[in-house]
Amino acid sequence: MAIPRQLPNAITIVRILLAPLFLWMLLVDGGADGPLRWWAAALFIVAIATDGVDGYLARKHEIVTDLGKLLDPIADKVLTGFAFIGLSILGELPWWVTIVVLVREVSITIYRFIVVSDHVLAAAWMGKLKTVAQAVALSLALLPLWTLVGEWIIWVNIVTMWIAVMLTIASGIDYVMSEVRGARRNKASS
Repeated sequence: MAIPRQLPNAITIVRILLAPLFLWMLLVDGGADGPLRWWAAALFIVAIATDGVDGYLARKHEIVTDLGKLLDPIADKVLTGFAFIGLSILGELPWWVTIVVLVREVSITIYRFIVVSDHVLAAAWMGKLKTVAQAVALSLALLPLWTLVGEWIIWVNIVTMWIAVMLTIASGIDYVMSEVRGARRNKASS
């Protein structure tokens, strides 16, 4: 069955548009562990899951576009960035974590826009792994699971968040090194 060529990009755009709604739902009641917190977490989980859906559809139906390659990582960064910021505003995540993550994400995004006329940079495997680690860590941090299973779950979240931060830094370094190697190869071949 053929799907509309624009569907994967439309899903990506919806993910971007859901980010402000998610942040509002998270912050509106001061991060209380009530229904809005659960709904905000559920919205985040559904929105971040669409990252796999749009990519799968684009690859399966051979409708991968340069716009999709550019927008998809931006959508992830907007959604996860809002989650990091929201958790820091609520005092549940140290600001230094959010700043480290955002500096990496914004720097890579700006670089993508600078080089877009030369080539479109699709997400590398380490960047995808970083996004999955961030999604898991943020989902655990957003869901008020401590109200159901006890405080021990906070330690699970601390570990997953450290993994996400380390992968964020490592994937940023890998990204820069790959671009430097690519530039050297291009320079040597010309």
